[in-house]
Amino acid sequence: MGELYSRLEADIRFVESLKACINCGTCTAICPAAEFYNYDPRVIATAVQSQDDETIRELLCSDTIWYCGECMSCKTRCPRGNAPGLLIMALRSLSQDMGYFTKSEKGRQQLAVKRIIGDQILSSGYCVRPDMVDPALHPEQGPVWEWEYQNLGPVMEKLGANYDGEGSGALRKIPASDLDELKKIFEITGGQDLYDKIESFSKQKAEEMGLEFGTDTGSEYVQHIYSANNQKHNHG
Repeated sequence: MGELYSRLEADIRFVESLKACINCGTCTAICPAAEFYNYDPRVIATAVQSQDDETIRELLCSDTIWYCGECMSCKTRCPRGNAPGLLIMALRSLSQDMGYFTKSEKGRQQLAVKRIIGDQILSSGYCVRPDMVDPALHPEQGPVWEWEYQNLGPVMEKLGANYDGEGSGALRKIPASDLDELKKIFEITGGQDLYDKIESFSKQKAEEMGLEFGTDTGSEYVQHIYSANNQKHNHG
């Protein structure tokens, strides 16, 4: 048994995810990600069960573990009660902890997720706010959203939201005292340490790639990882 497998064993999600895979392929058959990506949860379970460090390291450095949508359809159908989705969560955490996520195109996008959504949670109390969905970055939202984005105030008012307002209501402004408490929760539970690791390992990768790192979503590195696509992720 290798060091990486031992570290996986220490993750409760791993303990709950993999009792004994019989290689039946039911998880792959039901997996939405497997329909579109070069992704096979059955193969991942088999690789981890090998307990071989090099095999597991390849997974941690690959795009593969970032294809899963964590819908947990696999859990509902597995005849052995396994949950490849939980196994993926454990693999992702270990990849982040060791910095291996920066070695793959999809893994590097962890910094974009951290800065776009993670930082927003701590600064505003919300994962996603309407003003974050800029049509320039999300043309797939179409012309209707572009109009709504340009008229957020009156649109939110018509929907009954207390947009950035004091007091109660949807999309209300979260009090500073609550945000301070949220930050303390992140610090105590290790969330802030995870954020710091993502930033630190990503900075090293940006320097290696010769891209400006910066501190916001407009940096050269973030813009690169946000849009990069080597066209090798789908079937065929």
